[in-house]
Amino acid sequence: MTMTNKKPNAYTEDNIRTLEPREHIRLRPGMYIGKLGDGSSQEDGIYVLLKEVIDNAIDEHMQGYGNCIEVTIEDKRVSVRDYGRGIPLGKVIDCVSKINTGAKYDSEAFQKSIGLNGVGTKAVNALSSYFMVQSIREGKTKIAEFERGVLVKDHPLKPCTEPDGTLVVFEPDDTIFKHFKFIPQFVENLLWNYAFLNAGLTLTFNGKKFVSQDGLLDLLRRKVNEEEIRYPIIHLKGKDIEIAMTHGSQYGEDYYSFVNGQYTSQGGTHQQAFREAIVKTVREFYKKDFDTTDIRASIVAAISIRVQEPIFESQTKTKLGSTNLSPDPKSPTIRAFVNDFVKKELDNYLHQHPETAEALLKRIQQSEKERNEIAGIRKLAKERVKKASLHNSKLRDCRIHFNDSNKEERFETTIFITEGDSASGSMTKARDVRTQAVFSLRGKPLNCWNASKKVVYENEELNLLHHALGLDEGLEGLRYNRVVIATDADTDGMHIRLLLLTFFLRFYPDLVRHGHVYILETPLFRVRNKKQTIYCYSEQEKVQAVEKLGKGVEITRFKGLGEISPEEFKQFIGEDMRLEPVILQEHTNIEKLLSYYMGSNTSERQNFIINNLRIETDTLDPRLAERVALEA
Repeated sequence: MTMTNKKPNAYTEDNIRTLEPREHIRLRPGMYIGKLGDGSSQEDGIYVLLKEVIDNAIDEHMQGYGNCIEVTIEDKRVSVRDYGRGIPLGKVIDCVSKINTGAKYDSEAFQKSIGLNGVGTKAVNALSSYFMVQSIREGKTKIAEFERGVLVKDHPLKPCTEPDGTLVVFEPDDTIFKHFKFIPQFVENLLWNYAFLNAGLTLTFNGKKFVSQDGLLDLLRRKVNEEEIRYPIIHLKGKDIEIAMTHGSQYGEDYYSFVNGQYTSQGGTHQQAFREAIVKTVREFYKKDFDTTDIRASIVAAISIRVQEPIFESQTKTKLGSTNLSPDPKSPTIRAFVNDFVKKELDNYLHQHPETAEALLKRIQQSEKERNEIAGIRKLAKERVKKASLHNSKLRDCRIHFNDSNKEERFETTIFITEGDSASGSMTKARDVRTQAVFSLRGKPLNCWNASKKVVYENEELNLLHHALGLDEGLEGLRYNRVVIATDADTDGMHIRLLLLTFFLRFYPDLVRHGHVYILETPLFRVRNKKQTIYCYSEQEKVQAVEKLGKGVEITRFKGLGEISPEEFKQFIGEDMRLEPVILQEHTNIEKLLSYYMGSNTSERQNFIINNLRIETDTLDPRLAERVALEA
């Protein structure tokens, strides 16, 4: 027997590697752009790539150069053209390929810009299968082309008659962003945010214009429905700070916060300071110690501040970490700055507008009354949930949760809400236990279209779901980043889907507004021969699969999720998972929407069904159409 001293997994000099910046970006993209995704979430990597390019154009505009930015997306190729000064021609290649290279380190040139780390555009370049940059400056132009961060064509300097500025064209690498697609609504939301924060700037997306004159006032006008708010939007502006706020009728709190023109979707020190300042100012104005939740219930607000050299908690800049307005330790804290502004300006506004002050007081008192009414029910419900959680057969939880702020994988956390034991059983066996949870419904949940929040605590199943999601204190306690409705693709499954959407829209509309709710797409057919299996999500895909595999194929129609084996399910909730985001259109009146689709049967809805009923045959007996409508 031969003995050896060499141990398995030996740690030697051979294990040490030094990566070039481009290699590191491609190996660890999450460090630079957050989650990858496929474009079904507003925070997926492809939108971060777009944002990084636009940020540079915005910084030029903020310095006083260029008042137009043109964005075009054709299939998977993106182009962004600004009319700023253009990258200095001798540094074009360096600025988009050499990390830690840029003008943002010079605080005099870019005092309060968005991008400060010299990383953004380089990450876009490294993570794109094709990347082209063109700078036009003082009658000359320089073009460079790259593939996955590697320079493939360095064009010579040429004369040019186009206006100064920079053009960037890129196509995200589909080996990194698998099955990705750009959702137009998400791109439009991104561009609207830039427009609201940069008066005088015009952005276009595939020809559509985005421009704002009244900043955050326009933002809130777009986010709320005029019929649902309790008082006219309050709009306050000061040096390096702007605020807009109102109260609606929805449950929860809804905030839109920005730093140096950057949308901080995860909030940060400025948003928390604003929330505290609202409570303090309102209590002092009315000289009453209202409960914090009553003051902030149903608030819809936006805050924008300018900070010198801001510190964000990640390269994606979704959460502000700075505590001071500038690196100078003597500068005011953000908390004091925001509090002083709100205390002075909001207090003045309420004194000058007594009708608004009265309407705000009534909203607070209404919230106080509603909270007291359900206090007893809420206590009993919590006790019931506490007992049920010890042997809760409804929830198969995961190990990592969205509110674990120190966990990198928290953005991957997902809960699948499904119907019946067979479907939840297959999904439970197939899931990733670290980040995927399963909640099983007994059948069709309660229709909540005209119910008060008491029903959340009185109905056992909805109460268990409410606590599983961690929504007791609003979105702050949300335990899963993605709430996925996974029901059968039949009429019963569609009905359950609508009932769940009604529940979320009625009591947690901000869960939908902030892009946390999805529909799981699962295959309708399996087409296979002895060599290959293709899963098809539509009739068209089935036809294409049959044509591809030829004669003698076996076609299986999946009637329900329970018919899909755990081994197959792994494909559909893993890397290749297809999610359809639930997007709430701007100015949607939720009350009218739910009343129309989920309320008492109306002749209007019956007529809509009769006029829009689609069938597979060429003819339809009108009496049958009427019967279907009456039973809907």
